[in-house]
Amino acid sequence: MAIFSKPNVPQFSVDVYQNEYLPEGGHEVNAIVTVTATGGGTIGSAVAAPHLYSPGQGPSAAVAIMVDCSGSMDYPPTKMRNARDATAAAIDTLRDGVHFCVIGGTHVAKEVYPGGGRLAVADATTREQAKQALRRLSAGGGTAIGTWLRLADRLLASPEVAIRHGILLTDGRNEHETPEELKAALDAGAGRFTCDARGVGTDWEVKEVTGIASALLGSADIVADPAGLAADFTRMMETAMGKEVADVALRLWTPVDTTVKFVKQVAPTVEELTGRRTEAGPRAGDYPTGSWGDESRDYHLCVEVPPAGLGREMLAARVSLVVPQSDGSVQNLGAQGLVRAVWTDDMVASTSINPQVAHYTGQAELAQAIQQGLELRKAGDIDGATAKLGRAVQLAGASGNADTAKLLAKVVDVVDAAAGTVRLKAKVEEADEMTLETRSTKTVRVKK
Repeated sequence: MAIFSKPNVPQFSVDVYQNEYLPEGGHEVNAIVTVTATGGGTIGSAVAAPHLYSPGQGPSAAVAIMVDCSGSMDYPPTKMRNARDATAAAIDTLRDGVHFCVIGGTHVAKEVYPGGGRLAVADATTREQAKQALRRLSAGGGTAIGTWLRLADRLLASPEVAIRHGILLTDGRNEHETPEELKAALDAGAGRFTCDARGVGTDWEVKEVTGIASALLGSADIVADPAGLAADFTRMMETAMGKEVADVALRLWTPVDTTVKFVKQVAPTVEELTGRRTEAGPRAGDYPTGSWGDESRDYHLCVEVPPAGLGREMLAARVSLVVPQSDGSVQNLGAQGLVRAVWTDDMVASTSINPQVAHYTGQAELAQAIQQGLELRKAGDIDGATAKLGRAVQLAGASGNADTAKLLAKVVDVVDAAAGTVRLKAKVEEADEMTLETRSTKTVRVKK
């Protein structure tokens, strides 16, 4: 009889940063909630059942790698070779015991390895077989990303697996299915697996790639030079291998007559979660956060409370972390944070803005200003684009977001960063503009 010894389990903690003081009649409460998972290393899961562990290896995981094989991957011919090399590098990064498959994507989705509607289990033999199979990948055909995602979803659906993850690479626009078909595939996959999406070169649509990653709670990025794919795929797979707890939800309980205005992730990227709420009993709702390894993320909550008299105090919201189980129950991860509201006539207390709240409000505005500025630039509205991108430069400088400031400097000439005075560059490399748009939601943590 096998003895199951419990592996290292990540411990979750919740910290709340807010100014709880409201003026008389005040009714809006803002808080930054920092969720941290620590101590898991690369083994163990707080929530997987014993049969979902690979002995000594950590929670059972499955990864589907989706590689664009459309005709455009042949231009230049090195692109397809780089994609094969990158997929091989990702396969080498799989730890023993992880289930995996490779999908070739055109206007249809094909199983490249192992085939037969199943997953392979990573070991020295299957990794070598998969790399041999990659040699058969060739470019030809159209692009229908929804079909790739549906096949990945089917292959990843094994009940024996705790963590399900996809990696998707495309070099073109999704021209061989409707936006509605792609959205339906994303809706079907949401909550079933997470997915990182990458655009290679500059002929793909930023909103499509970021939309895929957003819907499936993964990361999005550009690899402008195909030669960078192998390093990027290796990093992505290393991150995927570090995930230990799947399907974590942020549960928000609020008292009677309190309304949730919004819930958004604000670090490491801005991600709107408000519309993804699922009801979880009286006055409680769950917001999906995907899979976790050893990491920390920040969330901005805004709730509207009924105004109360001076000196009154109330619990405005309670935040906890849960993992929904297949039988309809939930596992509570044992961490919670309280958001409070206190009414005071002390003007200094009630008008000061918490530094964390101020910082992340600025980071969310920064992302929006970049996206709006680039849209206006494409539409030929020079004045509007200059104003928005100037504001973005100002916000990036004030918050210490040096990476975003560097990307902005490739699109505008900065005259006065503090004042937000800029001039649009006459000529901008397409890769620079796409990089700025793709990475516009990346934020920096507030300096403690």
